[in-house]
Amino acid sequence: MPVTFNHTIIAARDRHASAQFFRDVLEASDAPSWGPFTNLLLEGGVMIQFADLPVAAYPEIQNQHYAFLVDDALFDRAYARLCERRIEHWADPQMSRPGETTPDTVDGASTSATRRATSWR
Repeated sequence: MPVTFNHTIIAARDRHASAQFFRDVLEASDAPSWGPFTNLLLEGGVMIQFADLPVAAYPEIQNQHYAFLVDDALFDRAYARLCERRIEHWADPQMSRPGETTPDTVDGASTSATRRATSWR
């Protein structure tokens, strides 16, 4: 059997609110949740699991990078949602280009969370 990506866990202060954000912005689907996880399902069966971290043990959540393959139409809707909500975003993970996006394609398909690379927090 070839190796495929199954799931990742994203640390959150509020796993339900974090999952709702991804559900709203990226139009992700709900998946059955269990135990400490609130789950979303992406195309291809990949699951994103959100888990609350104990604030006392982890006072700050470190920045992390996740890349999603989307088409132009979904990018436009997702980016509009970020802008409508006034979510801070950058064209780069170093956060040196605020409010921008950059082209990012592979074989004509969009990558890096959006058609144009965008990082947010």
